Amino acid sequence: MKVLILNGSPRANGNTAAAIREMVGVFEAEGVGTEIVQIGGRDVRGCIACGSCKKNGKCALDDIVNEVAVKFREADGLVLASPVYYASANGALIACLDRLFFSTSFDKTMKVGASVVAARRGGCSAAFDGLNKYFMLSGMPVASSQYWNSVHGMAPGEAREDLEGMQTMRTLARNMTFLMRSIALGKEKYGLPEKEPRQATNFIR
Repeated sequence: MKVLILNGSPRANGNTAAAIREMVGVFEAEGVGTEIVQIGGRDVRGCIACGSCKKNGKCALDDIVNEVAVKFREADGLVLASPVYYASANGALIACLDRLFFSTSFDKTMKVGASVVAARRGGCSAAFDGLNKYFMLSGMPVASSQYWNSVHGMAPGEAREDLEGMQTMRTLARNMTFLMRSIALGKEKYGLPEKEPRQATNFIR
């Protein structure tokens, strides 16, 4: 089992990282491999709607997104972690995810997803919901915890004092591990759910 973690914070050792580290401790104890990729602080362009990925199988903007795509293909689970900016996730992370999910054609069905957000105070639920939509559009089960997956703190590292938030991260990692293992067993015995040919329609017809 392996989990890919994308850190959308430009602070590599900030409160978002504190939440990630709490999860990594559980994953390591459970024998689940992890890899953290720092997205926040990188110069990540948004999608330019060129359509090149449909022909070439990768994004025409050859940067960290194509590197992450290779790692995502091999992962059993994906964690998206971000600070909250105006009730939304970090812009570099959003640009990365838009291109990552649109440009990759490999089957994401039953890869497990989880979102984590960090804020001083408010906006967590809106940012959390926005990140989860990438999973829901891709046939990826979303791991849950005991509460919304958020931690609170202002100064770097202050989120470690959020005891409920840290417990929520540990619970999330345990639940995610259980779900990945259960899906692996289900795939071995039953395979993946049958897929119908996609019916793609515009709302005007």
